[in-house]
Amino acid sequence: MKIKIAPSLLACNFLHLAAEIEKCNQSNVELIHIDVMDGHFVPNITIGAMFVSAIKQITNIPIDCHLMISHPDRYLLDFINAGADMISVHAETTPHLHRTINFIKQHNVKAGVALNPLTSLNFIYDAAEFVDFILLMSVNPGFGGQSFMPLVYDKISDLKKNLINAGSNAFIQVDGGVEPTNAAALLRAGADVLVSGSAFFKFPPYSERLKTFQAAADSLNAWVGCPGSRQEVSK
Repeated sequence: MKIKIAPSLLACNFLHLAAEIEKCNQSNVELIHIDVMDGHFVPNITIGAMFVSAIKQITNIPIDCHLMISHPDRYLLDFINAGADMISVHAETTPHLHRTINFIKQHNVKAGVALNPLTSLNFIYDAAEFVDFILLMSVNPGFGGQSFMPLVYDKISDLKKNLINAGSNAFIQVDGGVEPTNAAALLRAGADVLVSGSAFFKFPPYSERLKTFQAAADSLNAWVGCPGSRQEVSK
């Protein structure tokens, strides 16, 4: 199993942003995660579509925009035009989720729905057949560097089982407190893409950090091969 890590730029060195992106380019990162916060839906303000547009000029790595903002529909086209390859919106922020998802996908951008740690999975089960991915927050959104909330393990497992039973191709992304020490458990629960901020950017060189995460995935492979392991859950 090849682990899929999406480094969150929120934790990178903004004084040397271009250099940080170049290091990602050289380390075979498959996805760059950008946390967009508005100071309203979450208690922090980060960056916007202009930031995405600038990054798009110096990398071919797909850009994943996580919109932690109120009224995301007002800004979807801005991020689409800026070059976002993936956009996720929080189910808690829009009353017309189906319309929002369709708008994103009509512009050939992968659409995702995000949920806060204590938001019920029932909010997205009906939407699962329409989205490309589901993002489960494993910390309360707003700030990087927080500790992982263990209650999310069961949530990932429940979601994975539901997606399999429904025949959905949507993948599960997990964001918050992700590091090598819990990567194997997250994969075992059913996560497909792991978003990592501080636990990635604080440990250069990034190519070696990816190897550390991969070692966690390799340990999971060994565990899956043991008699009695739940191979159907640990995708």
